[in-house]
Amino acid sequence: MNTIPENVVETLLAADRVVLVTHVHPDGDALGSLLGFAEILEGLGKKVFRYLEEPVSNLLDFLPGCDRAETDPAAVESFAGVDERVVAVSLDCGDSERLGKNKDELLKISPFLVIDHHRGHRTFGDMSWVDCDRSSTGEMIYELALRLDANISPDSAFNLYVAITTDTGSFRYENTSPRTHRIAAELQEKGVRPEVVANLVYDNFTLQRLRLMEKVLSTLTLFEDDQLALIRATAQMLKESGAESADLEGFINYPRALRTVKVAALIKEGAAGGVSVSLRAKGECDVARVAAGFGGGGHRNASGFRFSDKSVEEVEQLVIRALKDAIGHGND
Repeated sequence: MNTIPENVVETLLAADRVVLVTHVHPDGDALGSLLGFAEILEGLGKKVFRYLEEPVSNLLDFLPGCDRAETDPAAVESFAGVDERVVAVSLDCGDSERLGKNKDELLKISPFLVIDHHRGHRTFGDMSWVDCDRSSTGEMIYELALRLDANISPDSAFNLYVAITTDTGSFRYENTSPRTHRIAAELQEKGVRPEVVANLVYDNFTLQRLRLMEKVLSTLTLFEDDQLALIRATAQMLKESGAESADLEGFINYPRALRTVKVAALIKEGAAGGVSVSLRAKGECDVARVAAGFGGGGHRNASGFRFSDKSVEEVEQLVIRALKDAIGHGND
């Protein structure tokens, strides 16, 4: 595991104002890290701006401090455009494109720090701390808080615990290290109750989400002697169920859980166009390599990518072909 670069620590300690950003459609690790780090920095006397491209989804609106996140890029510019030392920090973002439609304006803030743990990270910003051996960005923020000699409040601990538990699949994925468990234990000692987190993360469905799940799972198709599972989510399914695109979070884990399956794929059609693909694997198949072949990225067992110019059917054929090849190499 990489040590925290000294220039990252020094830059944060010297800053008066910090703009925190993360990737579009933030998951539990991205949002939990952002909200947890925001309070940690405020405890050090920093003024913090929590920027999100879109409002927090209903799946994560239980996170403490999410009501303080703002979506107005003009407000970011106003916050940063003062005569004080300002720094921007990107959290859990594997490349600059994932910052969203306002990335060019965000990247004008200097210095721009990057904290991430994704394999295949594409370097951007002025300085970075990228550690692919970490389970999550939440784990990295916890270590950074210790390095900054900062207080970790109960709310910050809760957010970081959510970040870690969601990105490790409740400590089931191979990125879970002994240190990950020790950090989780230390967060518990600060007041986090795992049963409360589990209830809010995993037992918090709306009826619309359940109806969407019924439609999506009905598309299950198996290939390669049942080693490859594919499910689809269309814009029409979202419309008919009344669910949001964020409600698709976690659906990929159901086909992955099949005993014979080595790789699962979820192909999602966006309401405004475009098709995204989520990949999950177990065993020897490296889906991060598959995603990289399509301009995406992620982890060995969890990755994704998207197309803006292809139909669901075209993407499906590309994905099936690539994953069949990946499974074949994994069996070599």
